[in-house]
Amino acid sequence: MNILKKALMVSATLTTIGPGFAGAEGTVEVLHWWTSGGEAKAVGELKDAFEAQDGTWIDSPIAGGGGDAAMTALRARVIAGNPPTAVQLKGPGIQEWAREGVLNSVDAVAQSENWDAVLPPVLADIMKYEGAYVAAPVNIHRVDWMWANPKALEAAGVTQMPTTWDEFNAAADKLMAVGIVPLAHGGQPWQDATVFEDVVLGIGGADLFRKALVELDQDALQSDMMIAAFDQLRKMRGYVDDNFSGRDWNLATGMVMRGEAGFQIMGDWAKGEFLAAGKVPGVDFLCAPTPGNGFVLNSDSFTFFQVEGEENIAGQQVLAGLIMSPEFQETFNLAKGSIPARTDVSLESFDACALRSHEDLLAAIENDALVPSMAHEMAIPRSIRGEFIDLVTNFFNSDMSSEEAVQSLAAAVARAQ
Repeated sequence: MNILKKALMVSATLTTIGPGFAGAEGTVEVLHWWTSGGEAKAVGELKDAFEAQDGTWIDSPIAGGGGDAAMTALRARVIAGNPPTAVQLKGPGIQEWAREGVLNSVDAVAQSENWDAVLPPVLADIMKYEGAYVAAPVNIHRVDWMWANPKALEAAGVTQMPTTWDEFNAAADKLMAVGIVPLAHGGQPWQDATVFEDVVLGIGGADLFRKALVELDQDALQSDMMIAAFDQLRKMRGYVDDNFSGRDWNLATGMVMRGEAGFQIMGDWAKGEFLAAGKVPGVDFLCAPTPGNGFVLNSDSFTFFQVEGEENIAGQQVLAGLIMSPEFQETFNLAKGSIPARTDVSLESFDACALRSHEDLLAAIENDALVPSMAHEMAIPRSIRGEFIDLVTNFFNSDMSSEEAVQSLAAAVARAQ
């Protein structure tokens, strides 16, 4: 019998327990990479909620690499036959692990709580394998954000947030002229890829993004617009400081907080850092989408691995229900900087940046401009994503021409498929 079907049968026996029962006494070991200030606060909310159900939470954080280090550790654990109970995982990676037969279903919880009715269909499909939920989403992140220090912009004579890359370049030149780092950036491969995919959106819109970074269309990968995207990325390289190499993303956010840099291009988890430091949006920092009139989607979720023992299986059911509860979705996303994965959660307590994100999400869905992030593992398999990241990082740290970059990228993608 298929492992997931077995797990579904086990889950069905637990429906009488329910995710919100008192005295759960379930146990979960949770592997994640949320270790910075805002992220640690957010995952702490989930830990507190689980322990309030009399459960036992074993925290297994693995810092660095935008999750790459965590995935290396996970694979070693699974091969050794000792997987964690729940793992921060997302995108096609969920289905890849499911096909290996190592996931448990939480579909009994999902059906009893009618997750299908409150999740965007695109996101719900990502959480399922063969029609059964094997993961629970905690949020919706927007990747295509610019964050800025208003005092730094004022000092440079920049009067508004850029709406085109030409405007961004002009603002960056003004910042550089007064001795302020234009772009706070961490020279890590996933950060390079984040900036790159936002540039692609701004150069070619959702159509180019989807064709090149999701559908892997060879004509799109080798198009003049992709050359133009690499040209803009080359400009961005000139706007970072000399000490960018290896810098963690939250340290780059700190540069903007302190006014050492004008801008950072990073997903809205950066807002969690500002908020954790007591900063007020619109006063201490500014937010605006990067150019492109689209929405680059990232979503964190927890995937449930095949474990044995009533305590562990019960813990999975309890955790799944807590993750998808409206109360937790609100509390977690207020701390994390993102917006709820559930569409029925009130946004009354959320700030202007979150409200803009929600409005733009709905508009992007209506205009077919919602695209899954390549850099953050929502769009393509990790092996192909790795080809993009390697090429982009090599380009960012060399004198490779844009023409050479598109040809090399197209060839690498073709080999990886």
